[in-house]
Amino acid sequence: MPKDYYKVLDVNKSASADEIKRAFRKKAHEFHPDKKGGDEAKFKEINEAYQILGDEKKRKQYDQFGDAAFSGQGFGGTGMNWEDFARAAQQGGFSSGGIEFDLGDLFGGLGDIFGMGSRSGRRQRRGADIQTELRIDFKEAAFGAEKEVRLNKTVACKKCKGNKAEPGTPIETCKTCNGQGSVIQTQRTILGSFQSRSTCPDCGGEGRVSKEKCSSCRGTGLEKDLVDISIKIPAGIDNGQTIRMTGQGEASDSGHYGDLYIKIRVKPDKNFEREGSNVLSSLEISFSQAALGDKIKIETIDGEVTLRIPAGTQSGTVFKLRGRGAHSLHGSGRGDQLVHVIVKTPERLSRAQKKLFEELKDENI
Repeated sequence: MPKDYYKVLDVNKSASADEIKRAFRKKAHEFHPDKKGGDEAKFKEINEAYQILGDEKKRKQYDQFGDAAFSGQGFGGTGMNWEDFARAAQQGGFSSGGIEFDLGDLFGGLGDIFGMGSRSGRRQRRGADIQTELRIDFKEAAFGAEKEVRLNKTVACKKCKGNKAEPGTPIETCKTCNGQGSVIQTQRTILGSFQSRSTCPDCGGEGRVSKEKCSSCRGTGLEKDLVDISIKIPAGIDNGQTIRMTGQGEASDSGHYGDLYIKIRVKPDKNFEREGSNVLSSLEISFSQAALGDKIKIETIDGEVTLRIPAGTQSGTVFKLRGRGAHSLHGSGRGDQLVHVIVKTPERLSRAQKKLFEELKDENI
């Protein structure tokens, strides 16, 4: 009876290669013989389907001629048994009926099920990451600054320098793992014998053990301490953004540090606001200044400059001071300062002012 490999993997004939791979992994998890409710026959059928649909050339042949194009190939025709398959999986792949399989990629998500542990040596544990907040001024955010924070964090023990041994006492190679930092265990399953690698229980993955533990840290290699850290604030950073400092987090017992994340809080400024790299400000002018024009001293983040107000300026007009904004965080140059002009209406007038306005009113101004 013809085999419908698309149906076996529950995918459409138009499925992409990635969709087929995801479907295979899902099915393999579901029907693996070592799992409760697993089905060895179904698992074998799933792998057979992936052999064909997972290869672009073979998939085209299957779409044209059906499974008859692969008579004598696949798991059934090669004589490959489950132990052969398991051995090939540990080695990283195999070739069957002209089809090449890279099981290192194929079973990347199934390593725990198959018991195929990492072949790496000593375990390099990384310390914990730290997050803190830092408040800076508006101009410090615009131009950048050098700041310092003090943190109480885990660091390497000062007495033993993090090696966990009492100074002057020897550090020996771990006899359990012979300095490898890991031990290998062999497990027999329905798929054959599998070797898994785990962290050495005696040295914790270090490959070395101290003959006498450090009296200060009690053999942990760690202690708490107040640490001052210098931080370079990049020009153009904005409120809520985060700076990452690699290796400035907490230490681990293997001497590897985590990272420090600094969340920036920019203090509000009474004169300015930010909009990206642009700086926003407002300026009140009188009726006469708006009508006749004027030259006015205004504040920028660089200091005081002169702004020319043309005659006939309307309330709500925005003037652009090029290059007077904040530095660009991810580029070059600076933004602009945008000055929003507000024509102020006087609330109380003297008799002379009132008379002048009445005369202007008669002139329809």
